Amino acid sequence: MFKLQLFNVSPSIPEELRFLETLSCNMWWCWNSDAIELFRRIDSELWTEVGHNPRRLLGRVPQKRFEALAADEGFLRHIEEVKGHYHREVESVRSSAEKKLAHECVAYFSLEYGIHESVRTYSGGLGVLAGDHLKACSDLGLPLVGVGLLYRQGYFQQYLTPDGWQQERYPEHAVQHLPVEQVADRSGQHVQIAMPLPDGKLHAIIWRLNVGAVPLFLLDTNIPDNPPKLRGITAKLYDSDRETRLQQELLLGVGGFRALLAMGINPCACHINEGHAAFLGLARLAHMVRDQGLSLDTALEIVPRTGIFTTHTPVPAGNETFPVGLVKPYLDALEEETGIPAETVISWGQAPSNGNDQELSMTILGLRMSQHANAVSRAHGTIASKMWAHLWPGRPENEVPITHVTNGIHVPSWLSPDNELLFGRYLGPDWRHKPDVPKILKGVAQIPEEELWRAHELGRSRLVRTVRERMEHQARSRNATRDEIAAAKSVLDHDRLTIGFARRFATYKRATLLLRDPDRLTAMLTEKERPVQIVFAGKAHPADNHGKELIRQIVHFSRRPEIRKHVVFLENYDIGVARRLVQGVDVWLNNPRRPQEASGTSGMKAAVNGALHLSVLDGWWCEGYAPGRGWALGHGEVFENEEYEDSVEAQALYNILENEVVPLFYDRPAGDMPTKWVEMMKDSIMMALELFTSHRMASEYRTRFYEGAVQAYKTLSADNAAGALRLVEQRGRLRALWSKVRVDTPYTDEGGVSLHVGDKFDVGVVVELGELSPDEVDVEVYYGPVDTQNNITETHVEKMKLTETIAQGRFAFAHEIICAAAGRYGFTARVTPRGADWRKSMPGFITWADDA
Repeated sequence: MFKLQLFNVSPSIPEELRFLETLSCNMWWCWNSDAIELFRRIDSELWTEVGHNPRRLLGRVPQKRFEALAADEGFLRHIEEVKGHYHREVESVRSSAEKKLAHECVAYFSLEYGIHESVRTYSGGLGVLAGDHLKACSDLGLPLVGVGLLYRQGYFQQYLTPDGWQQERYPEHAVQHLPVEQVADRSGQHVQIAMPLPDGKLHAIIWRLNVGAVPLFLLDTNIPDNPPKLRGITAKLYDSDRETRLQQELLLGVGGFRALLAMGINPCACHINEGHAAFLGLARLAHMVRDQGLSLDTALEIVPRTGIFTTHTPVPAGNETFPVGLVKPYLDALEEETGIPAETVISWGQAPSNGNDQELSMTILGLRMSQHANAVSRAHGTIASKMWAHLWPGRPENEVPITHVTNGIHVPSWLSPDNELLFGRYLGPDWRHKPDVPKILKGVAQIPEEELWRAHELGRSRLVRTVRERMEHQARSRNATRDEIAAAKSVLDHDRLTIGFARRFATYKRATLLLRDPDRLTAMLTEKERPVQIVFAGKAHPADNHGKELIRQIVHFSRRPEIRKHVVFLENYDIGVARRLVQGVDVWLNNPRRPQEASGTSGMKAAVNGALHLSVLDGWWCEGYAPGRGWALGHGEVFENEEYEDSVEAQALYNILENEVVPLFYDRPAGDMPTKWVEMMKDSIMMALELFTSHRMASEYRTRFYEGAVQAYKTLSADNAAGALRLVEQRGRLRALWSKVRVDTPYTDEGGVSLHVGDKFDVGVVVELGELSPDEVDVEVYYGPVDTQNNITETHVEKMKLTETIAQGRFAFAHEIICAAAGRYGFTARVTPRGADWRKSMPGFITWADDA
C-alpha cells in the first residue's frame, strides 16, 4: 500500500459563526443547555444522527446552511449569549487557574473519564465520577489538570443476540471527530514521550481535551513510531489481556507524569482515581532523584505526603493485582532510568510481612505512595479501613488512615431541561455553582407542586419516546418481523409508574432480584388500575458470563406476551441513555448485596431530577435516606447465606412496591397529581443538592487534601528539601531505636473501686524509650466502652503528661479520666512518634502496653 499523507478538510464557516468551532472544541457545551440548544438549532435531525457530537455536526452541515445561519439575526443573538456565558465560565476562569498552575497544580490521574457519550473514554461509574470531578473543578476554578489515555476503540458497544445474550463490538474512534488537539511545544513540534519496555521503547503522543477551564491530557500509542503490537495498547479500555492491561497502567502512571513534565507542568500534588495509576509514585520518585538531585529516601518523604488516593471498591477482586513474574521485567526495564530496583517497587505493592509475595497490588502501591487516602462514602470508609487495616499493624481499624469523601454528581450535566428552567426560576441564578446554600435549598420548597409534576411528566414522556425509538432499532438490527417491530414502537406508557434499574451487570448488583417471584411481579405490572413498568439497562464485563446470564433472563422475561409492553431492556447503556433514564423515571431501584456497593451515583442523578430512590442501605444511601424522601430495603443487615438474603429481600421489595410505592404514586386526591408523592420529590431534590453534588465533593477534596498536599510539597521542597531531609533523619532514628520502646501495664488507684458518672481517676504508666526522648513521642491513654469480648467499641485517645524521669530512658506519664457515662469500660496505653507526619506512615511505628 502506498504511504499516504493524510489531511482534513473542514467546512468554511462564516466569520459570524466562527465561535461554533471554538465551542465544539471544549466539552463545556455538554453541561450548558443554551450551548446544546445552539447546536441542535443548526439542524435537529442531523444533531440526533451524529450522536450529539458537535465536531461531526459541523463537518456535515451544508455550506448553504451556514450561510443562512450567518444571516439569521436570532441565531446570531443566540451565539452572542452563549459566547458571553463561555467567556465568564471558561476563559476568565482558565486565565485565573493557569496563573496558579505553576505553584499550586494538582494532577488528577484516571484510567477512564466519562464526560459525554460522544467521547468514549469511559465504561461506567468510575469514569463518569472522574468526568464530573473535572467539570466541578472547572466551575470552581481549581488549578487542576487531568491525565488519562485516548482509546481508539474505547469500551465495547453492546448488542444482544435473538436469545438475549450479550455480544461486544469495538468500532474505531475517529480522532477527527473528537474535540482534541495534539499537544505541541513552543516551536510547533508535537510533544512525544517515551518509556522503556522489556523489548524496546514505547512512544506516545499527547492529546488535549478541554473540559471547561480544566485541560485533560490523553496519551495515545497508535503512532508509526511503535510496532503494531504496541500501537494497540491504547486501543481498548480495560483490555482483557493482562499484559496489555499492565502496559496501559504503566503508561498512565509513568508515561502520564512524563507527559506533564514534557509540557512544563510539574504538579505539587497528584490524585489517583483508583489503583490503576499507582505507578505514578514510581515516576514522581524517579523525577525527584534523577532531575532534582534528591536521594531516594528524601523523595520518599515528599511523594506520599503530596499524594491523594481514592479507592472505589470494597470487593477484593476489584482491587487489581499483577503477578510478580509479569510485572518484574517491566520494572527491570524502567530501573536504568529510574534507578529504583524492581524488587523495591514490588515490595511497595505488598503488605508488610506479606506471606504471599507472588503478586503486586496496585491498591497497596497506591496507598503506600499516598498518605491522603479516602473511600467514596461513609459506609465504604468503614469497609475500606477494615479491608486494609493489615497495612498498618497495631492500628485499630478506626485509626487506619483511610477517611471518606462521599461521591457527588455534576448537577447541570444530569438535570432535565424542564427542571433546569424551574431551578433557574425559583432557586435563583447561583444554584449551578452553590447548590447547597440554605437560601437555594429553601427555593426548592417554593417550586409550585403542579409545575414540578408537569416538568417530571415531560421527562417521563421523553424517556418513553427514547425507549420506543431504541427498541425499534434493536428489533430492526436483529431482522425482527414486522409485527415485532410494530410492538417495539408501542412499549411503555406515558402515564404509568416507571421504575429504572440501570448499572453494570455484576452479580452482586442482583439485577434479577425483582424477578424471583415472576407471577407476583407480573400481577403488579399488569394491574389495570395501578400498572407498573420497568426499564432495565446495563452491560456485563465481556468475560463475565454470569452477568450476561442475568441480562438474558431479563430479556426472556420481558418477552412474555402479557408483559412485553411493561418491561424493556435497553441495549448499549451509555451516558446518553443514563441521562434519559434519570430524568424520566419515577423510582430508581438499587439492590446490591451489602456491603459491596462503595457509593453509587446513578441514584443521586435520579434524585436531583425528583425521582424517589428505593435501595438497600449501602453506599451513599446510608447517608441520604430518611423517611419521606425514598425507601430503604432492609435495615442494613449483612447476611451470611446469600440464597436466604435474596429470598427475604425480594419479598421485602415486593411488599414495599405493592403497599407503599404503587399506592402513593396513584393516590391523587387533587385530581391528576399525586400530592404526597410530589412532596417527597422535593425532599429528594433538596437532599441531592445539599449532600451529593460534585461541587461539594471537589470542594471537600480541595480543603481536606489538595491544599494540605500542595503546602506540604512547598514546605518539604524548600531550601534544597531541608524539611524532607529532617524527616529522613527522624525516620532513620525511629527505625534504629523504636525496637527499644516498651510500655508497662498502665495502673490506677481506682482499679477495684466502683465508679459513678462524674467521678474522675488518674491513669499512670511507665515507658521505656531507650535513646528516644519524651519530646519525640506521644504517650497516650486509649480507652472506651467495651463489648462482651472486652473489645473497645468507641475509641477515646488522650495524650498523657510526663510526671517523672525514673531513670535513664525510663519515664512515668499520667492522665485523668472523667467518667462521662455509665457502662463497662477498658483502657490501655501506647506510644507513637510525635506529630502528624507519622500517623499515616506505612507500616508506621506504634507500641502498646506490654507488647513483646
